[in-house]
Amino acid sequence: MATWPPASIHREGAWTIREGKGGGSRVSSATEDWPVTEADLPTAEAAMRALGQTPQFMVRDGEGALDNLLAAHGYEVKDPTNLWAADARRLAGDGAFKMGMCYAMWPPLNLIRDIWQDGGIGPERQAVMERAGDPKAGVLMRSGDYPGGAAFVAIRDNLALIHALHVLPDERRKGVARQIVKRCAVWALDHGADVIGLAVTQGNTAANPLYAALGMTLRGQYHYRIKSEEA
Repeated sequence: MATWPPASIHREGAWTIREGKGGGSRVSSATEDWPVTEADLPTAEAAMRALGQTPQFMVRDGEGALDNLLAAHGYEVKDPTNLWAADARRLAGDGAFKMGMCYAMWPPLNLIRDIWQDGGIGPERQAVMERAGDPKAGVLMRSGDYPGGAAFVAIRDNLALIHALHVLPDERRKGVARQIVKRCAVWALDHGADVIGLAVTQGNTAANPLYAALGMTLRGQYHYRIKSEEA
């Protein structure tokens, strides 16, 4: 994913191997490049261990055979994830915000980094943002007189993807996340993207209903598989 890139990518047989350097599952998981067999599995496992990573695989829509293979070898499902997307122009609405309520810039303000840190989005994940190509932005949304939340947004082709959206605990249920998505949509249009999307775990019972209420549509799903004793 060009908007959330790993530190390096290696091709090993039928696999794409990602080096994450602590940046999370998305940048540390292997994916199949074509249908794999049982004989291919040790190649991926060895390549990930050689990078100092626990073997972990991303399973995307249509990869049922891979899913069954991993399950048979003791790999358990981790973080089932929904992919949401919408027309950026519709989400942006009138594009109006109260003066001083929101900002989008790169590099981000230290305040944005502090909000990410509060959400467990530490230096390793912020390093992923640094690796992403331009255009990209850190987005800050205020809630009244206080910082409310922040997100990272970057563009690939005509698609803007939102990552690292975090609302501070005291500012939740005040419409901050909704406003962040709107601000990201305005920024996306200003930088040539027509579609805006994001990924969120299915277990996030606050975020998924919000994105549905915003009129975003479910475009796909994926999950990871990892052995429980190594998680």
